[in-house]
Amino acid sequence: MGITSALVLFAVIWFMTFLCVIPIRLETQGDLGEIVPGTHAGSPENHNLKKKAWITTAISAVLWCIIAGTIISGVISIRDLDMFNRMGDASVSDGTNG
Repeated sequence: MGITSALVLFAVIWFMTFLCVIPIRLETQGDLGEIVPGTHAGSPENHNLKKKAWITTAISAVLWCIIAGTIISGVISIRDLDMFNRMGDASVSDGTNG
């Protein structure tokens, strides 16, 4: 796995994790009973995005280590995910299909 692949993998994991972490402990204006005129009752009052970003980074780092370690070790390869055998036979190493 190259540097670019590792960074893209981390970014994808980070954003997916962030979207899962954002709604945790979200306090809306409707929950607190202090709705500002012109806003929706579901608008966040206290979003704590900085804390959630740090939590997301910690979770993502752990998940990235597990996933990247699995990819680098070769336990799962791209050929394992080729359900329709479009990559051809794994024993052919010269790049031809026959």
